[in-house]
Amino acid sequence: MLCWFCAEGARATCRFCGRGVCAEHARFGPYILEVTRSVRRDRAEALVVEDAVQCGACHPRPQPVAMPELD
Repeated sequence: MLCWFCAEGARATCRFCGRGVCAEHARFGPYILEVTRSVRRDRAEALVVEDAVQCGACHPRPQPVAMPELD
């Protein structure tokens, strides 16, 4: 796989869109693995990876998208 930006050999893939990125173009940021409800505190809590690979070209939506057809 080649880097989306410079066509050099990719070292990783974006966690959000799957684009290949080389070491120079890779960015890092948080990624939510799982959201659960705390029984003790009765609130939502997330299990987060702090340094997931991101390409910087894609724009994940900040809010969930409703999918009523799957209900």
